[in-house]
Amino acid sequence: MSLPNKDEVKGNLDQAKGAVKENVGRAIGDRDMETEGQADRAGGKVQEGYGEAKRNVGDAVKDVGDAIKR
Repeated sequence: MSLPNKDEVKGNLDQAKGAVKENVGRAIGDRDMETEGQADRAGGKVQEGYGEAKRNVGDAVKDVGDAIKR
C-alpha cells in the first residue's frame, strides 16, 4: 500500500474542519455554520474517495508493469 496522495490528505483535512464547524455551530446555535460544516465533511469524503481511487489505479498500473518485467 502506498502513501496517501494530496487529494486524500486534503479530503481528510476538510472532513476534520467540517466536523469542527458542525460541532461549534451546533454548540452556539448557528445553523448556517453547522450546515457549512456538514457540507465541508461531505466534500472532504468525496475528495478523499477520489484520491483513494487515483492511488489504487496507480498501484494497479505499477503491479501490471512489475508483472510484465518478470
